[in-house]
Amino acid sequence: MTEEQYSLEHSSLPVRREALAWIERQTHLRTRHSRMLSGLEVGGLLSLISRMVAPHRILELGVFTGYSTVCLSEGLAEGGSIDSVEINDELCDIIDEGYRMAGISDKVRLHYGDAAQLLLEIEGPFDLVYIDADKRDYALYWDLIVDKVRPGGVIVADNVLWSGKVCDDRQPQDVQSRGIMAYNEKVAQDPRVRNLVLPLRDGLNIAVRL
Repeated sequence: MTEEQYSLEHSSLPVRREALAWIERQTHLRTRHSRMLSGLEVGGLLSLISRMVAPHRILELGVFTGYSTVCLSEGLAEGGSIDSVEINDELCDIIDEGYRMAGISDKVRLHYGDAAQLLLEIEGPFDLVYIDADKRDYALYWDLIVDKVRPGGVIVADNVLWSGKVCDDRQPQDVQSRGIMAYNEKVAQDPRVRNLVLPLRDGLNIAVRL
């Protein structure tokens, strides 16, 4: 048994497993980027954080096929809602069916378009934010989001280690790596939050609004 298998076996995992399994299968069958799926490790953490925060409002940037939305929904307070932003409307069939299977269609407002533009229109305050959209714009998302998060609210950003590129001494020049590095620096230096970079899977930056 590997450490990953042992960890999953001894963890409380997301409860909507049938819907998540369907989303995972469809992602592998119908997309070319199945590695972008959150998976049980990250999904389990998102579910746990959501249950700890018990959010009334969640903001999600980057839906892909909806796996993370289902996990985030598990801690929603009664009457709570999720604003989810996705740029690729070709994924709508998988997303809609996954939400239906998970029983969360009435809890999610799905916005298709560029996250940076939509953030100018979507109003807060938010209790929980999950960022997994265009890595080049992570720092911009932070600037547009942080003041929309209530004190005690949580902001989680995925892929912040970017396959180790962000800690490469050769200073990667690709725009995605530089965007993530700028985000990590910005969060670490922002006096409005306390944060932790967690080396789970491809790295998560978890920040609590003060």
